[in-house]
Amino acid sequence: MVESLYVDGRAGIDAELVKRLIAAQFPQWSDLPVAPVAVDGWDNRTYRLGDAMTVRLPTAEGYTPAVEKEHRWLPVLAPALPVPIPVPLALGAPGEGYPFQWSVRRWLDGEASRLDRIDDLPGFATAVAEFLLALQRADATGGPLAGAHSFHRGAPPAFYDEETRKALSTLDGRVDTARALAVWKAALAAEWRGSPVWFHGDVASGNLLVRDGRLAAVIDFGTSGVGDPSCDLVLAWTMFEGESREAFRATVGQDAGMWARARGWALWKALIVWAGELDRDEANVDEEKVAVNSRVVDEVLADHDLAG
Repeated sequence: MVESLYVDGRAGIDAELVKRLIAAQFPQWSDLPVAPVAVDGWDNRTYRLGDAMTVRLPTAEGYTPAVEKEHRWLPVLAPALPVPIPVPLALGAPGEGYPFQWSVRRWLDGEASRLDRIDDLPGFATAVAEFLLALQRADATGGPLAGAHSFHRGAPPAFYDEETRKALSTLDGRVDTARALAVWKAALAAEWRGSPVWFHGDVASGNLLVRDGRLAAVIDFGTSGVGDPSCDLVLAWTMFEGESREAFRATVGQDAGMWARARGWALWKALIVWAGELDRDEANVDEEKVAVNSRVVDEVLADHDLAG
């Protein structure tokens, strides 16, 4: 989930639309209040429905495969995992002028895992790693193989080769392009030869909920699937450092090839976000976003150097 302050009405979705959809398709809940959440994602709009439920609606057609996928597979995965994940309650159909499937889920208590909300970061890193290992152990039989529905997470990072090289060209002079290209080539060379396992696909601070300073739930499985789980290791550089990174690395394990691909995934995302900011008018550049992704690139390059 890419967090954004909520703007009711974005992508043609607002609270009145949600009320109409609920009244038409799930009248048993039509008396419950509908209110936008304070902080929302980009791929979907999310609304509170009463005190115990949420309504989640994709903002564009490219995000719609996640709706039925999550409805089908989240109940299968939940018993295998150490913390709660979203619980689907109902699957909505297009209607009231809204063209896509949508879903009703149970509300999960917790806040996005900002560093100031975490009591013990190495302990949190260990808990996330244990969650990922449990996810990888879940039965993958019949699960959705990585592809367009997962935005190619879980597939070879080579799908994003052209995009990565274009970003490197844009950032020439700001990034050590020779070192970055070495990281990227190492990721492409480290082919996945294991049996496909479940991956989340978007392990980011906004999708890891905390309560009382600890990991309380994991949300947003829209890019999940079955394949190579290296994409789930990017948190090593996007959120952790020092002792917490080592705790995450030690707990999650994995071989050198897995970590090489993980560095490639982290590098790709940081480069394209950073380059995207430079494509804006100078007055609209998000300097904080540039700084965050510049730091990730530096951390990934340094980690690659240490790995030899």
